[in-house]
Amino acid sequence: MFMLRGGLIVSDYDDLVREINGCEKCELSRDRQNAVPGEGSLDAEIMFIGEGPGRYEDRDGRPFVGPAGHLLDEMLAAIGLKRHDVYIANMLKCRPPRNRDPLPSELDSCTPYLDRQIEIISPSVIVCLGRFSFSNFFPNETISKARGRPRRWRDIVVFPMYHPAAALHNPKLKPAIQKDFESLPGLIERVKQAAAKAQVPDPPDPAKQLSMFD
Repeated sequence: MFMLRGGLIVSDYDDLVREINGCEKCELSRDRQNAVPGEGSLDAEIMFIGEGPGRYEDRDGRPFVGPAGHLLDEMLAAIGLKRHDVYIANMLKCRPPRNRDPLPSELDSCTPYLDRQIEIISPSVIVCLGRFSFSNFFPNETISKARGRPRRWRDIVVFPMYHPAAALHNPKLKPAIQKDFESLPGLIERVKQAAAKAQVPDPPDPAKQLSMFD
């Protein structure tokens, strides 16, 4: 499920989804029920990237539809957003056995798909949900120290958060996740203002203007 925009972007996205659904690059493809490409708006300003599909996601072919997904929906609603307003994806497109951590070889297989999703969506902000997502962009930092602190990756602002599943295992983390979600609207507004300012050329220096008689 996703919201469409016209032209080449939609065609590129459809091609990418077909590739992911038919991918056999690693052994995760052997036992999957469904690949989980991602879903949401192709015009999304915010792109959420998690770790990988779980049991419910593997069953439905959609990201974040289990308990962690329900918490994500709750957090989005608290800031006036719905799933179709954002784009949601994972580092891995197939479920690891018993929801174990992704292997480096599996991440290597899936990362080109994620790179193409980022290129197509072209979000203003990428929200990294959890350590594996964050490490894709900043491999030498820890999520516990970095969470809630936006930083620049190429031309995109990356905002690390704890994974919603972390709050299910440790409820004490939920206030931190709520706080980070609450800061998202303000972050988006600052990013918009910075982009608008960058597009406005500086006024010419009067001292360097030539008279019409020169």
